[in-house]
Amino acid sequence: MRSAAAVFTCLALLCSTAESVSAQVTAFVGGRLIDGTGRVIENGTLVIDGTRIVAAGPAATTTVPAAATRVDVTGKTLLPGLINAHGHVAATTGLRSDPAAYTRDNLTRQLRTYAQYGITTVFSLGDDQAAGFDLRNEQSSGAVDRARLFVAGAVITGDTADAARANAIKVAEMKPDLLKIRVDDNLGTTRKMPEPAWRAVIDEAHRRNLKVAVHIYSLADARATLAGGADFIAHSVRDVPVDEGFIAAMKGRDVCYSPTLTREISTFIYDATPSWVDDPFFVKGVTPEIIAQLKDPKRQEQIRNGAGWKAGQQYKAGLEVAKRNLKRLVDGGVRIAFGTDTGPPARFQGFFEHLELEMMVEAGLTPMQALVSATGDAARCHQRAGQLGTLATGAAADLLILGANPLDNIRHTRSIEQVWINGRKIGS
Repeated sequence: MRSAAAVFTCLALLCSTAESVSAQVTAFVGGRLIDGTGRVIENGTLVIDGTRIVAAGPAATTTVPAAATRVDVTGKTLLPGLINAHGHVAATTGLRSDPAAYTRDNLTRQLRTYAQYGITTVFSLGDDQAAGFDLRNEQSSGAVDRARLFVAGAVITGDTADAARANAIKVAEMKPDLLKIRVDDNLGTTRKMPEPAWRAVIDEAHRRNLKVAVHIYSLADARATLAGGADFIAHSVRDVPVDEGFIAAMKGRDVCYSPTLTREISTFIYDATPSWVDDPFFVKGVTPEIIAQLKDPKRQEQIRNGAGWKAGQQYKAGLEVAKRNLKRLVDGGVRIAFGTDTGPPARFQGFFEHLELEMMVEAGLTPMQALVSATGDAARCHQRAGQLGTLATGAAADLLILGANPLDNIRHTRSIEQVWINGRKIGS
């Protein structure tokens, strides 16, 4: 019998077990491969065996096993399943939060919504409870009919170093994939986590070989937590332009930056009917009740007159700073981890990920840069390089088959024809 440590190590490495789905060799031939690293193969072959990719390369030099089921994907584009490096599975029902809604069934529904939009892996950065950990643990069996999930546990809080360390220990003992802290005063409305407290969390996490993601708003807090050892910047700097010193510090430790641009629009866009509310690509992932609420003039008026409207306008202005900072960071060579902060109410899982890609391109990234951030670099940023996020030998067989080329237009990521997770076609 395996020890608990061995089982957890197996999970962390996404290994196949004796209980894995039975192996089946499938070869996708003739399609365009966008491999997640920036490489494109125009006439490629991708071979999967069970849960793993066993070959990926030009058709002329990639052997198709005799027993393989051949799938002709001529004219199609294949790319790795998209990875949300900062999302959430949450206690959300419709457009509201409900603590009682953090259930296995609700989380599974959310992960299946992610999957139908081609998001095959989600790193849930905070507010994760036992049901989320259970779903994470069950992935080691290999049979996955929903997006793959990794969890951070509860966001670590504490007004003192001792209190914060105690909370970090409590979460760490649940075996999360990383820890999460917030160093932000929410536009001056709450108390910011004191420096001794967040430093204690980082110290405790690193003693336990755990990485720490930090929620920030300002450049000053991003710079301070980075210097203090933070491993992942979980939102955009939204107050002032980033400077060369910050760029150099990020590159020096290869710390990743997750822009979450769509998080910002969720704070101000609902005072009117969003332009995409009747878009079939949006509609397929929500209920008619949600659409009706988003169109409701009375609800929109309440938002305009509500306490949060002023903050939303500040976040709206901050979004423009965030876009410029994203472009400057990319030009400076900082690694970007695609993320959206979806999961809370009105941050729509699946749809917002595609909207995020579009916003990244609007900010000045190329489609390829945006796609790499959502595949190979998202995996690397969470220590899963070689396991997820690339069409490469040994990686998990997570892939999308698109009807159009997203390098021509990033909106073509919406042309999803098939989603495969761990070697299984979702919906079949």
